[in-house]
Amino acid sequence: MADSPGLQALRLLHIEDSPLDHDLAMVHLRRAGHRVQALRVDTEAAFRAALQQQEWDVVLSDFNVPGFGGLLALQILRDSGLGLPFILVSGEIGEDTAVAAMRNGATDYLLKNNLARLAPAVEHAIEAGQERRARLQADRELAASRQRLSELAQHLQTSVEMERAAIAREIHDDVGGSLTAIKFDLAWISRHVAAPEVQQRVFSALETVDLAIEASQRIMHNLRPAILEQGLVAALQWMASRFEKRSGMPCAFRTSHETMQLPVGVPLVAYRFAQEALTNVSKHAQATRVSIDLSLTRGVLSLEVQDNGRGLSNADLAKARSFGLRGLTERAGTVGGWVDVSSGPSGTVLMLSVPVESQHGDAPHAAPRFDDDADHDPSTWGAP
Repeated sequence: MADSPGLQALRLLHIEDSPLDHDLAMVHLRRAGHRVQALRVDTEAAFRAALQQQEWDVVLSDFNVPGFGGLLALQILRDSGLGLPFILVSGEIGEDTAVAAMRNGATDYLLKNNLARLAPAVEHAIEAGQERRARLQADRELAASRQRLSELAQHLQTSVEMERAAIAREIHDDVGGSLTAIKFDLAWISRHVAAPEVQQRVFSALETVDLAIEASQRIMHNLRPAILEQGLVAALQWMASRFEKRSGMPCAFRTSHETMQLPVGVPLVAYRFAQEALTNVSKHAQATRVSIDLSLTRGVLSLEVQDNGRGLSNADLAKARSFGLRGLTERAGTVGGWVDVSSGPSGTVLMLSVPVESQHGDAPHAAPRFDDDADHDPSTWGAP
């Protein structure tokens, strides 16, 4: 032990109705070099009061005390949450009883006719108790660290979405407005200049502006999915169609509901989940088809993205820089959800699950709106 009990007073709470047996136990401890500060109690009320009065290093309890007993004392100690080492002592105790006591939290048990083992048992119990408390403290600190890390990840996710919304607004207002103005000017020039070479240049410039407008719309949709204003179902239908058109890979979308009333923040998390999953499919899966399934059953929203690609190996999942799956998991956590991954030679399934209240209930996890300007519609850019 870090501090031997012989170097400081051993604070021992002794449940014993026999003063003689108490004195005998103290003699054995003092012979082993311990300075003992002991209190003998023989009733439940006295035991409960002693636990509250001061701190103790160990509890030593006779098994049979009139009107009281070791097993009841052990239960009281467990209910108190103090986590003190507990040693059971008896003149006669059955093996089954001793085993039951150990399973219920007793540190050790001794027979009164073998008190020579008392000092080593007390020392071992105190050392084990210190190790247990240190382990519990380490577990609490680890849990607190994980909680802080999770909160940081959630804050970063929120900050990223807010920044995306701000950039998308600037693209819409500044870049989109400027491109639309250029398109109007080019259309005016086309109407007022008859020279064929000028008309050709204007036509080429208009094509370039149209491509720039299309690129701006695509960038803004990626930054801020305005399609979500039409609902998650419509947004995922649009995403599946767009993915199929862009990649040439069949992408089926199925849903249990035509519309869904979801808590604030959940549609965006589900949309980003599907977006990241499809990106992974196109980059890594080597798949020939993919499907997206959306369902809302018994208060749980489930979004499943499945492909028939090469699958993920254990090495892929264990990569130190596998931030895609980690990002999906952290994003799901912002709305109280979780992500499951199932992968094999026949493909990969990514599933997002989010508990939600009834379709007309309040959001269990309110997330901030990243853009309150619902009137922005990039599809109107460039209309002369």
